[in-house]
Amino acid sequence: MAVPAFSDIAKSANDLLNKDFYHLSAGTIEVKSNTPNNVAFKVTGKSSHDKATSGALEGKFTDKPNGLTVTQTWNTANALETKVEMADNLAKGLKAEGIFSFLPATNARGAKFNLHFKQSNFHGRAFFDLLKGPTANIDAIVGHEGFLAGASAGYDVQKAAITGYSAAVGYHAPTYSAAITATDNLSVFSASYYHKVNSQVEAGSKATWNSKSGNTVGLEVAAKYRLDPVSFVKGKINDRGVAAVAYNVLLREGVTLGVGASFDTQKLDQATHKVGTSFTFES
Repeated sequence: MAVPAFSDIAKSANDLLNKDFYHLSAGTIEVKSNTPNNVAFKVTGKSSHDKATSGALEGKFTDKPNGLTVTQTWNTANALETKVEMADNLAKGLKAEGIFSFLPATNARGAKFNLHFKQSNFHGRAFFDLLKGPTANIDAIVGHEGFLAGASAGYDVQKAAITGYSAAVGYHAPTYSAAITATDNLSVFSASYYHKVNSQVEAGSKATWNSKSGNTVGLEVAAKYRLDPVSFVKGKINDRGVAAVAYNVLLREGVTLGVGASFDTQKLDQATHKVGTSFTFES
């Protein structure tokens, strides 16, 4: 199996626990389209439970033979971002990114340069913020026969100081994975497990302990059940009794509906629940 990025060492469990739960926004709509000349457009809009709205427009041009991708984003906060990616040009497995942002209202500018290097048993990344600091964040993972070990560190050039460090170990198999991470200067510890029981059922859990805030360990479990080839249901609950459920269905080719809700099982008599819907249109 391919070695994941450092932030993805527990991706299977994190995706099961966090993705495709639609209660976080009251409403979400996403429209995707592709043109014959390798340009993809995406428009997203969200409405929060506080009735605030936000949206973004994205255009992406891909030139696969030359390994070039250019992405332009403009959102309702009037923030512009341009991302240029070059993959496998200088060396196989090496990708370079330049990210440039501009906020017209304040003339704020940003410039970042990132490097990704991936081989069969190694995955390393370096992120540089050229205008703030400058700062650098570097992480790497090595793998052998499913076993993974990695670390990350941040450095502020102006302050000449390490800004943070983390470490992780894990094991990935075709149907299950497990990971232990220590983040925030090795003060927040997490252990996660994911299991694809069969083609219909997935299960996962995650335990987190923050050594700075006491001895309480947070626990969250989730499960996913595929009803048929075009729909599935998900559910999760944490140690505080907060539960969430979700339903996703492909209504027709290119149209997906998601419905979700969360509620506090300790306060069912109070209006603490949240309900959200999501529509995705693709062409």
